[in-house]
Amino acid sequence: MPKKQSGNRKSKQNNFAKLSIFQPNKYKFKKSCPLSVKGSPVIDYKNIKLLKKYISENGKILPSRITNVSQKKQRELALSIKRARNLALI
Repeated sequence: MPKKQSGNRKSKQNNFAKLSIFQPNKYKFKKSCPLSVKGSPVIDYKNIKLLKKYISENGKILPSRITNVSQKKQRELALSIKRARNLALI
C-alpha cells in the first residue's frame, strides 16, 4: 500500500509542475495612452493638477506600467514633474 501512495504523489507533483505561474498570458489587450488621445491636456510643469495624478502619496513618479502612459509621454511627464519640484510648485 505505501508504494501506491508514493506513486500518487508523483503524479500530483507532475500535474502541479505543469501549472506554472510564469505561463504567458493569452489574453493581452492594449490600453491606450491617456495623454496621447485627442483633446488630452498638454504636459507642462505649470499644470499641477495633471502632474499630481502621476505622483504617488510619497511624491514619487508612478511607473508607466501602472498609469498606461506611453514612453514618450512618460519622459515628458518625468521632466515636467522634476521641473515643478525644483520650482517648489509640488
